[in-house]
Amino acid sequence: MKKAIKILGVLMLLVFTALSFSSCSKDDDPTNNDFFAGTYKGSISYNDGGNTNISTNNGSVFVTKIASGTKYNFSFSNGIPDLNGIEFEQKGDHTLVMVGSTATSYIRIDNSELKILYLKDGKTWTANCTR
Repeated sequence: MKKAIKILGVLMLLVFTALSFSSCSKDDDPTNNDFFAGTYKGSISYNDGGNTNISTNNGSVFVTKIASGTKYNFSFSNGIPDLNGIEFEQKGDHTLVMVGSTATSYIRIDNSELKILYLKDGKTWTANCTR
């Protein structure tokens, strides 16, 4: 019985994931969708303050809105660690800005552009991407 429930749960997760990815288009706006998933492509970088320094002009960031409705996850390509659970607030009609943004640490996202300068624990993530 437990195995059947586990298999059913995995199948439901796969169906939900497939529907989620197929339902988002380039015109989807992250500010007014209950669920948002989109890929932004462009320049990305990461530096951990030590030996790891990754930078590319052909990278991507997969952005998803999580269940809370105000938090987002950012999955980077090229082995850059993800940023998860970042809280946002709406600024204007179609722009989200990270809660607690400062001149040296911010994330700004809209339906066509993603800009990141995020500093945490001596690590730095950057992105200048479009979709």
